[in-house]
Amino acid sequence: MGGEILTLRESYHSNKERIMAAKVTIPALLQMKRDGRKSVGVVAWDYQIARIADRAGVDIVSVGDSVGVNLWGHSNPLEVTMDEMLVVCKAVRRGVTRALVSCDFPYGPLQEGCESAVRAAIRLVKEGGADMVKLDGAADFPETVRALTRAGIPVFAQFGITPLTAKLVEEAKLLEDAGAALIDFTNSGPVAGAAVVRAVAIPVLGGFGGGPWLDGRMRMAHTAIGYGEKWIDAKTETYANVAKISLDALSALIADVRAGRQIRG
Repeated sequence: MGGEILTLRESYHSNKERIMAAKVTIPALLQMKRDGRKSVGVVAWDYQIARIADRAGVDIVSVGDSVGVNLWGHSNPLEVTMDEMLVVCKAVRRGVTRALVSCDFPYGPLQEGCESAVRAAIRLVKEGGADMVKLDGAADFPETVRALTRAGIPVFAQFGITPLTAKLVEEAKLLEDAGAALIDFTNSGPVAGAAVVRAVAIPVLGGFGGGPWLDGRMRMAHTAIGYGEKWIDAKTETYANVAKISLDALSALIADVRAGRQIRG
């Protein structure tokens, strides 16, 4: 009996490791939608967080242009350049072996036209190692979505600024028809979000304003773990408070050095 239990445990752990090691693909995400299983994505900007997120089992690691404001202290998200996005994308790519890596366009290439967008996407895929590219306001650029799809580059299409449900459903269908592989629905809400999910066959994920009515969720890893300095005094609940832990750890380090004690680690 004990041997049978041991065998079952070994089989369970073996299957779990096999599932965790399997590379996430776009067809796999489509199947998850059909099966009613939620996809999970996190936004990451560095090698270590990317490794941790990948090890945890997320499906998508999105390299966000939000890196400028949230990690580098920029006052304007439009300050991020293509070269900077490539540096961040390469770092995340090195940390991810299982999840899909999506990389944001910085402001500029999309707005400059299809040719510029295709050139930028090729750089993000070829030099940065991205599996797909993410376009903000993609509903305004369906021809670019089509051009990228023709070039063999999967598109993670963001939309959702317009509050009218009927228009959002129309835009989602337009993006799907243009070849978008995934949709990032901003400010979805339970009514419009559910309507869009039903209207398209591709997975609809969401970060800000999303909820369980979508096919999955996107979240900044640094928000999920409470990494930023603002979380030291924040009352909002998150999954951890790394900022507070870091403050306490560095305060202890300072105390040990000032007291003439040996430091840890």
